[in-house]
Amino acid sequence: MNVTLAVKQYISKMIESSGPGMKVLLMDKETTSIVSVVYMQSEILQKEVYLFERIDSQNRENMKHLKAICFLRPTKENIEHLIQELHRPKYSVYFIFFSNVISKSEVKALAEADEQEVVAEVQQEFYGDFIAVNPHLFSLNLLGCARGRSWEPAVLARTTQGLTSVLLALKKCPMIRYQLSSDMAKRLAESVKQIITKEYELFDFRKTEVPPLLLILDRSDDAITPLLSQWTYQAMVHELLGLNNNRIDLSRVPGISKDLREVVLSAESDEFYANNLYLNFGEIGTNIKNLMEDFQKKKPKGQQKLESIADMKAFVDNYPQFKKMSGTVSKHVTVVGELSRLVSERHLMEVSEVEQELACQNDHSSAHQNVRRLLQHPKVTELDAARLVMLYALRYERHSSNNLPGLMEDLSRKGVSERLRKMVQSVVEYGGKRVRGSDLVTPTDAVAITKQFFKGLKGVENVYTQHQPLLQETLDQLMKARLKDSQYPYLGPSTLRDRPQDIIVFLIGGATYEEALTVYNLNRTTPGVRVVLGGTTIHNTKRVLNSVLLNPGRFWVISDFRVGTAFYSPPS
Repeated sequence: MNVTLAVKQYISKMIESSGPGMKVLLMDKETTSIVSVVYMQSEILQKEVYLFERIDSQNRENMKHLKAICFLRPTKENIEHLIQELHRPKYSVYFIFFSNVISKSEVKALAEADEQEVVAEVQQEFYGDFIAVNPHLFSLNLLGCARGRSWEPAVLARTTQGLTSVLLALKKCPMIRYQLSSDMAKRLAESVKQIITKEYELFDFRKTEVPPLLLILDRSDDAITPLLSQWTYQAMVHELLGLNNNRIDLSRVPGISKDLREVVLSAESDEFYANNLYLNFGEIGTNIKNLMEDFQKKKPKGQQKLESIADMKAFVDNYPQFKKMSGTVSKHVTVVGELSRLVSERHLMEVSEVEQELACQNDHSSAHQNVRRLLQHPKVTELDAARLVMLYALRYERHSSNNLPGLMEDLSRKGVSERLRKMVQSVVEYGGKRVRGSDLVTPTDAVAITKQFFKGLKGVENVYTQHQPLLQETLDQLMKARLKDSQYPYLGPSTLRDRPQDIIVFLIGGATYEEALTVYNLNRTTPGVRVVLGGTTIHNTKRVLNSVLLNPGRFWVISDFRVGTAFYSPPS
C-alpha cells in the first residue's frame, strides 16, 4: 500500500491517455497541491506537459496548439468553471479527469456545454483526492472547523470524499472500526460506509483471505503528541520551520540567499532527504558532514576541517561554484543550520527533556520543579513555556498536588500573552481525561523508559526520544487481536477473526510526523502487515495552537495550510 505511487500512477495515466503532442495541465487549487507533492516539474516536462494553469484563472491565453488535461475535484465551482471553459475553449481538445465520483447530472451538463465538440474524454475513475505526503502517510489539507464536538457538514463531506478516495486508490473495501468515545469518529465511519454501499460496484475488488481494515480515531485521545518537540528530520523541520506541501519558507532566516528563501524537501526527488527522513538530528549532521567531505576531497584547495554546522555554512558560502554544483547539499546545510540555530536560541534541548519527563514519567514533584525552573529561563520562549504548562496540565490534571494555578501565575510573570495562557485550558477541555477514551500514561511507562542521546556533530546533540504516541499501543493491540471491541467497535455485525494485514488508520483532527514514524517502523519490522496513516491535516505545535485560538470549542479540525494560493510552481 503506497499512496504516493497510487497518485503518481493516476497522473501518468492521465497524461498518457492524451497521446503525443504538447499539453497543458489544467487544475484547481486543491489538485495543484495533489500533483505538486508527488511530481517534479522536470518529470512532467518529459511527458510533454509544458504549461500548468488554474481552471479559475481569468487571464489564460488561447493556445489551440495545446491539448488540455483537466484534473479537477468534482465540486460545483469546478463544474461551473469547466462549463464556461467549454463554451469558449482555449485549447484544441480536452481530456477531463475528476479526482472523485461525479453525478450523472454533472456529466450531462458538461456534455451539453461541449457545443464545439472539443471534449475527447471524461473520466471519473482517477481517485487522487488527497495529498500523498509520504508513501504511508496522507493528508486532506482541510480548511474549516467543527461545531463544538460535532462535524461541520461541509468538512464531513470533504473528509468522507478524501477517505473513500484513498480506499479506491489502494483498491480496498475494508471493514470499519472506530473510536467509541468520539461521536465524530462514529459519524465518519457511518458516512464512509454509506458511500461504499452506494457505490458498491466501485468497491468490488478481489476478495482477500483477511479483509482490509479501516480504523478511525480522534486526535482528542492523544493531545500530548502534537505538543512535543521533535528530533527526526522531517518531523523537526515541520515543527520548527513548517512544511507546507513539501515546501519550507526560509525567508526569515538571517542572511539567507535569494535562491534559498523557499526550498523543497521531497523524498521523491531528493536522495539525501529520502535517506535521512526518519533519522535523528545528530545522525543527519554526521551524514551532511560526510557528504560535504566527499565533495571537498575533489577540491585540491579545500583542506579545512568541518567541525561544526557553522563551519559547513561558511564553507558553502565561500565556494559559489560548489554551491552551484551541489544545490542539494547547500539546501540541507542551510536547513540543518537553521534548525541548529533555533535549538540553541530557544533552549530546546532542555525544554525537550522536561517535555519527555512530563509525557512519559510519573514523578509529579520532579516534573513540577523542572517546569517552574524552565519558565524562569530567559531563553525559553512564550510558546515553549505555554507548551510545557499545557503538557503539565494534561499529564497531572487530576493529581492531588496539581499546581496549575501557580504555573499560570509563572506564565503571567514571564509575560506570556493572555491568548496563549487561555489556550492551556482549551487544550485540557479538548484532550483532558473527561473526553479521552484511553489513558495516555500508565505507571509501567517509567520503568520501560531509557533516555537516548545521539551525538553526531559538534554543536548538535540529538536528544530525547522516550515518548511513543498512543497510536503505537493501539496498533500493537490491534495486530495482537487484543484491541477491545468495547472501545473500538466494528461498524456492522461482522468482525475480524485473524490479524489484519492491510490497515488504513485515519485521525480526525490531524496526524503527526511522530505517528508517521511509528507507522514507518511498524511496516519495516512487521512482515505481512501494511499500514497507511492519514489525517485531516499534519500537525505541528503552531498549527495546533492556531486551531485552539480559532475554534476553542473544537480546535483540531482547522488547518493553517494555504492550499492553492499560487499557480502550480513545482520544484525544478
